Formats: sequence, structure tokens, C-alpha cells
Amino acid sequence: MFSLLLSSMLLFTQHTPAAPPALPSACTSVSSAPIPDISGLLHQVVDHQRQLDMTRENYTYREVQVTQELNRDGSTKKTETEDYDVFFVNTHQVERLVEKDGKALTPDEERKEQDRIAKSIAKAQSTPPGQSAEADTISVTRLLEIMKVDHPRRILLDCRSTIAFDFTGDPHAKAHGRIENLSKKLSGTLWIDEQDHQVRRIIARIDDNFRIGFGLMSVQKGSNFTFDQTLVKNELWLPTGADIHLVAHALGLIGYRANIHVTDGSYEKFHATASQQPGARTTQ
Repeated sequence: MFSLLLSSMLLFTQHTPAAPPALPSACTSVSSAPIPDISGLLHQVVDHQRQLDMTRENYTYREVQVTQELNRDGSTKKTETEDYDVFFVNTHQVERLVEKDGKALTPDEERKEQDRIAKSIAKAQSTPPGQSAEADTISVTRLLEIMKVDHPRRILLDCRSTIAFDFTGDPHAKAHGRIENLSKKLSGTLWIDEQDHQVRRIIARIDDNFRIGFGLMSVQKGSNFTFDQTLVKNELWLPTGADIHLVAHALGLIGYRANIHVTDGSYEKFHATASQQPGARTTQ
């Protein structure tokens, strides 16, 4: 259930936003050129991402998820760490669990994970590129179709020009499915890299309680997340990490609070074949 909550919070593919990193003295000032049309910019983002989909399939990386389950007073109840190898099949992302709390999987866990990965790969191979292989995802374009945008501005992040704008859910927008309905309860800020037309950062929060799992679980108002990407090997954009603060209740009785920190790195290039084991790498 909580893995579903995590994927729902990440959406697409933070806690209270931190201040942007200090700019090195070599950074140029923000351009005074007119702000581009946001709708047109987002269409360019989608088009550019499609062009990079095949390139992305040549990459794999390591993702580490650290989950701190919290007591009511905010103190840490327990901490769990999971390491994943992330790769792409038919443009769709697949995550293979390789370690739990710093230990390799047991033979039984490994067999179960191999079975799960085989099913994920088969599903990805049968899902056309551009369509979601999972139900609990939403594209940036669809997200903005059910959002109201405001305050576009140009901001430097890591010496790169980005177009940032605020968004809030439109309560009158037509939505289909659980995640689109959840998206109507979001507000936050989105940064687009102006040169590469890629999502650089998303900060969002849930502004109203939201029920999932046939109404048995409620994600609480105030849950929030941040998602970041970066340009890898001067070739394509991949995630660098995310931070999630999650508050949920089951039947209004059992509370669940957690801070989830996701770190992505160790990017490697490889060439996969149909017979290759999931997550296997041939580095260049």
C-alpha cells in the first residue's frame, strides 16, 4: 500500500522547498527577454522528451530510497533503505530491487524480484512508447491541463536559465482516474530548463485530504514532495532525486508519517539485448 502512496506522490514520472543553490560568480544575469508562452513551452518539453526516449534506453542508474517512519512528535520510529537498479524498456522505466538495508536479497527474495521484473518487462514491451505502462502516472502536459498557472518568471538554477511558474489545481477541470483527481488537489512550482526544454524541478503539496484504496486510506493535506533532474553526460536529462513528506491515515484510526529521501546517481551507459538479464550493464 505505501509503495502505491509513494508512486502516487511522485506522479510522473519535497518537503518544504529549500532555497536555490548560491550562484557562482561566473553566472550571467537573468535574461530580460520576454517570457515564452507556457502552453507552447510545455508542448516543446513533451516533443523534446520523445526525441530522447530512445537515448534514455541506453542508460541505467542506481536509485537509493531511504524511508524514515516518524512518530507523532516527529522523531524517527525506524529507518529502511532500498537500493534499485533503474533501466528502461520500450521507453518505460523499470526498477529492480538489489539491496535492502545494505544487504543483498536472500535467494527467495531474489526469485520473487526476478518474477516481478519479468512481468514488468513484459508489460513495458507490450505498452507502446508514449503510453504509460503503469496506472498511477500522469504526464506534465496532462497535469497542466487540469491546473491553473500563474506568475511565470525566469530564474537561474545551477547557472542555467529556467522558466518557473506556479500552479494550482482547477476544481472545475474534468479529471479521469485516481491520479488526475489527486492532481486537482495539488499546488506548487514547476521549473523548465529554457535551453533543453526539460523539467528541472517540481515542488508540490497536497492542499486537501485525498482517499485511495477504495477509500480505506487517506493521504493528508500538507503531504508534499520535490523532484529534481539534471543533464547527464551532456546527452539527456535523468532524475537526481526527490524528497517526500507523507502523512496518511487508514480508516481515520491508524496514522502513518514518513520522510522519504530518494537519491539517483551512478549513471552508466549500456546496450541491452532481449536475452540480457534485467539490470545487467555493459559500460562504455
